[in-house]
Amino acid sequence: MSGRACRITFLPIGKEIDVPEGISIIKAARAAGIHINASCGGAGICGKCRVIIEQGTVDGGISEKLSEADRAAGYRQACTARADGDVTIRVPEESGLAKGGLTTEVSVRNRASMHVYDMQSLRREGIFLPPVEKLVLELPPPSILDNMADAGRLVQGLTNQYNEHQLTITLPVLKKLRRVLREKDFLVTVTLSRPVNQKGKTFVSNVQPGNWTHRNFGLAFDIGTTTIYGILVDLNSGRVLARAGDYNGQIAYGEDVISRIIHAEKDEGLAQMQELVIATINKTISQLLVKAKPPGVEQGGIDRDEISSITLAGNTTMTHLLLGLEPDNIRRAPYVPVTRVLPPLRAADLGIDLPRHTVALPYPCISSYVGGDIVAGVMGSGMYRTDLLTLYIDIGTNAEIVIGNKDWLACAACSAGPAFEGGGITHGMRAATGAIEDFSINPETLEPMNLTLGNQPPIGICGSGLLVIVATLFEHGVIDQSGKFNRNLGTPRVREGKSGYEYVLTWQEESGTDHDIVINEVDIQNFIRAKAAIYAGVKTLVEEVGLAITDIEQIILAGTFGSFIDLDSAMTVGLLPEVDAERVLYVGNGSLMGCWMSELSNHIRRDVVDTVRRMTGFELSEVPHFKNEYIASHFLPHTELALFPRLGARLKKIRVVSKG
Repeated sequence: MSGRACRITFLPIGKEIDVPEGISIIKAARAAGIHINASCGGAGICGKCRVIIEQGTVDGGISEKLSEADRAAGYRQACTARADGDVTIRVPEESGLAKGGLTTEVSVRNRASMHVYDMQSLRREGIFLPPVEKLVLELPPPSILDNMADAGRLVQGLTNQYNEHQLTITLPVLKKLRRVLREKDFLVTVTLSRPVNQKGKTFVSNVQPGNWTHRNFGLAFDIGTTTIYGILVDLNSGRVLARAGDYNGQIAYGEDVISRIIHAEKDEGLAQMQELVIATINKTISQLLVKAKPPGVEQGGIDRDEISSITLAGNTTMTHLLLGLEPDNIRRAPYVPVTRVLPPLRAADLGIDLPRHTVALPYPCISSYVGGDIVAGVMGSGMYRTDLLTLYIDIGTNAEIVIGNKDWLACAACSAGPAFEGGGITHGMRAATGAIEDFSINPETLEPMNLTLGNQPPIGICGSGLLVIVATLFEHGVIDQSGKFNRNLGTPRVREGKSGYEYVLTWQEESGTDHDIVINEVDIQNFIRAKAAIYAGVKTLVEEVGLAITDIEQIILAGTFGSFIDLDSAMTVGLLPEVDAERVLYVGNGSLMGCWMSELSNHIRRDVVDTVRRMTGFELSEVPHFKNEYIASHFLPHTELALFPRLGARLKKIRVVSKG
């Protein structure tokens, strides 16, 4: 797809939209809020998405579904036709929404805006100072008149040339200091590991002969329950040089933290859990070093010895298993971790395949179920510095919630279950090729428009697709507030199946499987339970600090699901509170972002200490009215529709148009 933009005009409605050149017509239609019938996911199989090219040209869109006469008349398939410059397209009666032309639009998708951390702002604020820094020294060689010890000479040079004080030299540095100083005639690069607080000592963690200040690198790692992600960072420029990730090796012993804790309680179980996560980290580091080497260059890549620091963040259980700490009481009331605050460590002491001088900086935790990954997200997103009353949510199997601003912060966690990752859904799957990711419905015929990842025949439903499907079926009255199907719609798409009534998204012959792809009432109930846990957690936490849902001024979404979430659908089903779309940001992997920021700014590391002290944790299971809020959230969007006034107005409009 090229970077150039083109304008597509859809007739007969006359809707215009500017899109990147090369986009498929069906995706452009979805972006414009226009429904075109298509159930095969954009694979060109069903032949229901025929459109007429009235002006301009498109690439592709010709298949055996179109006769010679159709092609001559300008018909193309919208799923495989791609815009080639400005084009005017007519959506014919059989492909659109209603007789006589396209008269009804479907909801436009609103996505959260990506939060981008500006490196220049760190420099402007004077806080771009990595916790591990390299300085070059030119020292006078010893003589009869100046026979100071090598260590004293080094300390004096740092004091005189850089005004460094309270310095401690580690034993590994002392062991090689004599040789290093003399290798380049007392021109030496010193690596300093700075303390979190200004009263602490600065450690001389490494020395190198010559000037190596231009070669200073760090690692940032998110230690997830399912996946581990890492980035390699140039500590001089702040640039990310490489990214890599892999499944957490512990996943073979269970997909959730409780399973991991239970295994860690067995004989040798804790050691095994630590070995598995360390092995995944080491594998990822190797991938990062390979990726960071300039292509086609044998020499000049990045060596392990040049890695000065590694910052790591994970939930409380993952952090305990990483460090080899017994996690037993994390899952038992009163839910007490071994520690919340973690000191700097030698990465090598954990088994990480890095040199002895590499400092490991683990993020602190708040409680048993609000871990360092959430603290890192709060730091990386800048939530802890804003005046706006902000809601931060990391949506996953376990949803972590933070509410507050620069003056105070409150946090909690709730178990949402695996629905947002495709778990517990009949045809659910992780986001991969063939997963239905977007959906709309013809309000008259109830025919679907499915869009899949990779424009392949549907094989299942990913989390973001599940959200849109449930919201759309509810908006158009196919399901009611409790998630039950309307059984009097007169369409073969709604039928009785093995698990109650269901809606057929894709017939078998149009799918990439040997069966119809459906969503049924059990799936919808599992989804409702997941969204109810999150909304009830948000509402309970907000009310526990004396505020109301309507007081929220900004929402920050983290996690993979949060990055792809459709805001209109999330508010339609009652997953998120209603706020203006422009007040919702997503940070992607907030944990990784926070670790990256901490690699570049010792000031942010100091802020972490203060922020953790200001974060008040709540155990939702111990809050009496959480259960009531959870039950009240078991409806679409909620038993109190007054909490979603915009949705109420939109539903009234949609259903009036549908009847008319």
